[in-house]
Amino acid sequence: MRNNLDRCFNRGASLPFRILKNSGIQAAVANGFERIRDRVDTNDHSSAFALRGASMQRDRIRILACVRQSTLAVAIAAIVLLGACGKSQPSQKSEVAKSVDYFHADPATAGKLQGRITFHGVAPAKIAISMNAEAWCEAAHKKDSVFDQAVMVGKDAGLANAFVYIQSGLEGKTFEPVKETVTIDQRGCMFQPRAIGIRAGQTLIVTNSDEVSHNIHPLAKNNREWNQQQPPQSPALQRKFARTEIMIPVKCNVHAWMHAYIGVVEHPYFAVTGADGLFAWSNVPPGDYTIAVWHEKLGEQSRQVHLDKSGQAAVDFVYR
Repeated sequence: MRNNLDRCFNRGASLPFRILKNSGIQAAVANGFERIRDRVDTNDHSSAFALRGASMQRDRIRILACVRQSTLAVAIAAIVLLGACGKSQPSQKSEVAKSVDYFHADPATAGKLQGRITFHGVAPAKIAISMNAEAWCEAAHKKDSVFDQAVMVGKDAGLANAFVYIQSGLEGKTFEPVKETVTIDQRGCMFQPRAIGIRAGQTLIVTNSDEVSHNIHPLAKNNREWNQQQPPQSPALQRKFARTEIMIPVKCNVHAWMHAYIGVVEHPYFAVTGADGLFAWSNVPPGDYTIAVWHEKLGEQSRQVHLDKSGQAAVDFVYR
């Protein structure tokens, strides 16, 4: 009997049997069967003799099969136990999350930056947009024409839809996230507004006020590109951009004339100009800055400016 057990436990290719052999379980199982055999020899000689010959051989085979099955069950249990014992225990010391040291400008020394963006060149001719590819859109503008909004010049040469921001000078400063959202609407088969600015990580709300489906598609390069169909009366979409990007062009995959632009920065000092071309930022820490402006047709410009403690500085940009 012990020889049969030895053969069970000495299967070199079987990891469970090797584990049990090394752990001493083999000896415990073998000793148990030896005690059963001794009990048979002592208390019932007739039973012992009955084990001889063919009957003994059949019983030995059955016993060996039982040993193998029992050993396998014990091996599995042992592996599970060893695996549980081997797992690393959670640290008793809780990890303390590192707090972010957000920058807040000191009101006692902060100043103001302001300026104006103007266009003094020859204003491009107005180009009417044809919406005859979509019956609903065409009907929505039956009484008024819609013109391309790429270059919009207001009173006193003010340039609209220019994105202006602090390009450098704020390095090493982390600003607290904002809870306010920014909305872009698909209304009258146009994106409203044409250009927007948003903070990295800030929530963008996308709505569809039309009675026709749209498909908004920001063509991001430094952020994840995505596109989403939005049927009429569907819930607003919520999206975020994780990183700075100047600018992200936006199109509608359904209506080729629909365009918009999104500027993403990591600080609060940015603006999109209206028809007057004005911008202004308060609570700006003193320092040296590069102010940049972007326009979809007229390109980019930048200027350096110094802001004294509690001072004011003006930065103007002229396109021609």
